[in-house]
Amino acid sequence: MNFTSPLLTAARPRWMAVVLLGAALALTACGEKKDKASQTAAKVNKDEITVHQINFVLQQQRNLRPEQADAASQQILERLIDQQLALQKADEAKLDRDPRVVQQLEAARREIVARAYLEKVGEGAAKPTAEDIKKYYDEKPALFRERRIYSIQELQIEAKPEQVPELRAKLGESKNISEFVEYLKAHDIRFAGNQAVRAAEQLPLTSLDTFAQMKDGQAMLMPSPTGVQVVVLAGSRLQPVSEEQARPAIEQFILNERKRKLIDDNIKSLRAEAKIEYVGKFAEKASAPAAAAAASAAPIVVPAPAPAPAASGLSGSDIAKGMGIK
Repeated sequence: MNFTSPLLTAARPRWMAVVLLGAALALTACGEKKDKASQTAAKVNKDEITVHQINFVLQQQRNLRPEQADAASQQILERLIDQQLALQKADEAKLDRDPRVVQQLEAARREIVARAYLEKVGEGAAKPTAEDIKKYYDEKPALFRERRIYSIQELQIEAKPEQVPELRAKLGESKNISEFVEYLKAHDIRFAGNQAVRAAEQLPLTSLDTFAQMKDGQAMLMPSPTGVQVVVLAGSRLQPVSEEQARPAIEQFILNERKRKLIDDNIKSLRAEAKIEYVGKFAEKASAPAAAAAASAAPIVVPAPAPAPAASGLSGSDIAKGMGIK
């Protein structure tokens, strides 16, 4: 005869619930261990390197193609292992207490936290509309519709501010760049020559419109940190870009500019609200007008009367010979 006690019958649901709960907890614990194990990429003595660490470094790699991810991950893991070994030895030597290390850690923390704040400010920038993109495209013909590829000669000249007017005048008088180079040599003026082929987007935006108006053979003189830079337009050819081709780059550029403006405005606002007091020698520097020591950044185009070589016939050796560079 199968007899079941009413007490056991009443207790069964509670007992089964305990068993099921225990089983569920056991399965959860197993799942957590399995998940943790799956996230561990390597064990280095007592420490672990996780897949999350590898992925974080991987995200910092730009222009990485999907098919390169596995190889890059392995390389990153090896670097992280080396880093972890060095870190363990540093901990043993208590190098984290070294004043120089403490200062570097604090500087890194300040940089990271401040940058995070500025990035958050920049997130408020509005995404450019189709009208914004078209307007920018139409307003920058030298960058898109009338885009050119420029063959240029460059001279980086070491000069004092008082020498600049004379250099500008001599450049304008010279029949060609070779004659101007001879003048620099004769007066022991140090310079370095270079030749390059650059597309419109590879030139500084501030001087692109000036470049676009230059004729082959003309020279541009611009201030530089060590003196002046002379750029000669040896030749150019038209290579336009359609609005459709340019749209992604324009969209990103406008968005970046809006972020930059938001950040600049925010910093200006914070400075206006804060009490900032310069002390000692920094007080004297802050009170002096910055413009007094700064040279004008506006490029100056100097006509070059010598006939320019045809753009289609330019070669590296032609440009080098024209600059007196062997």
